[in-house]
Formats: sequence, structure tokens, C-alpha cells
Amino acid sequence: MRSYILVPGLWAGAWVWHRVERRLRAAGHRAFALTLSGLSSDPAGSGSEASDVTLADHVDDVLSVLIEHDLDDVVLVAHDYGGVVAGCVVDRAPERVSHTVYVEAFLAHDGRSMLDAFPDGVHAEELRLIADNGGRLPPPPLAAIADGQDLSSRDARWLAKRFVAHPGRSISGPATLGRPAAGHPATYVVCEQDHFAGSVGDDIDRLRDEPGWTFRTLPTGRWPMLSVPDELVELLLDVGRAAGAVRAETAAGE
Repeated sequence: MRSYILVPGLWAGAWVWHRVERRLRAAGHRAFALTLSGLSSDPAGSGSEASDVTLADHVDDVLSVLIEHDLDDVVLVAHDYGGVVAGCVVDRAPERVSHTVYVEAFLAHDGRSMLDAFPDGVHAEELRLIADNGGRLPPPPLAAIADGQDLSSRDARWLAKRFVAHPGRSISGPATLGRPAAGHPATYVVCEQDHFAGSVGDDIDRLRDEPGWTFRTLPTGRWPMLSVPDELVELLLDVGRAAGAVRAETAAGE
């Protein structure tokens, strides 16, 4: 039995992972889908204080689960913005995470925010949206969610209904890392319908030859936990088996 922690991306909560979470548990594993601070679907849980939530708060959310359940040898799965959170978690508690899976995710870089991954014009526009919306980034409209992402119309409407505005400070404030994320074993999942010919950002592409990193592709859009949950779960089980084999080999050699 392995432990999987599932970290959502922008605007989403634990609910976005429920199809994957159920399948992992049915396969005999422990799975913990998280709702990060300020992102509850309950209006009482995402009030004005959400604008004060930082990246450090979200990192603490994940660390709290690791500590509360005394988890180690974890497969940490992160989507979208959650990749920045995951990178910081691994930096803080590398002994508890055996492998990280970045699903269409941003990477953490010391001194840089998630928004720093965007061109200057887009970065400035996102900051304006945050300022105009009480310190939170509003979710995209239904058309933008559904466009070319391999979602059923029902799932697209479901996302649009459940999304909540995202705490702006968490995506505009810089990450703090003691070591580069490249130093920890990871798998990067490219959802090919969200990219032209599978191209990704330069910071991600540079990791293709990094020891301990692998790249996988899913033939879907940027919400594979909804569009292809069976395929995503099989990928996660493969990663878990491989991570377990590496851990056993390491233990045998000690």
C-alpha cells in the first residue's frame, strides 16, 4: 500500500481529484485529496481573509497532512499551480516524499512566483485582475475552461460552477527553496491537447535529461483527472510501483 497526496491547482479544491482519489483507494492505496487554504467551495471558508493566504500557507497545508498522518514514502501529485506548492514541500520535507508527479504543473523556482512563468504582459494583466477582485484571481469563464480541453460539456459546467477565486498572494509571491527541484525524483505529465506537439516551458524542458526525472504524455487536455481518470490513475500506479522498487533497492544496499 502506498500513500498519494493530491494537490489541486488554481481555483480548485479536493473535489477536483475525487475520481482519481476513489480509484486509488479501490486499488488498495491511501489517497488524500486536499483543499488548500482560501479555496473552500463553502463561502464561509473562502471569505475576505482568502486574499491574505500565501504560498507558504499552502505549503504548510500539505506539510500538516504529512505530519498528522505520519506519512513517508509518499507520491506527491500536483496539478497546475499545485506544482509550485509541491516543489516547496519537497524542499522542506524530502525524507517524506519518494516521488513527485507534476500534472500539467508549474515548477517552483527560488525567488520566483508562479506568475513569473508568464510573459510580462500576461503577468501584469493577472496582477491587475487580482487587484480589481479584492486580492483574488477570478476563475475563467466556461468557454475558456472547455475550449479544446477534452472535457464533456457536463464536466466543463461542473468546473465552472465549483471554481472559486484564488488567493492572489499565493501566486504572486516568490517561492523559497534551499535546493533546486531538479534534485528530487519526479515525473512530469504533459497533456498533449494543451500543447503544440507536446512543447512545454523551457524550465520544464531542461529537465528531460535530469537523472531521476521522467516525462509521460496523456492524450487529453489540462484536466486529466476529469477527462481520463482511469489513464491518469494507471500512470500514478506505475509511478508508485517504480518508486517502491527504487526504495527497496536502496534499502537493500544499505
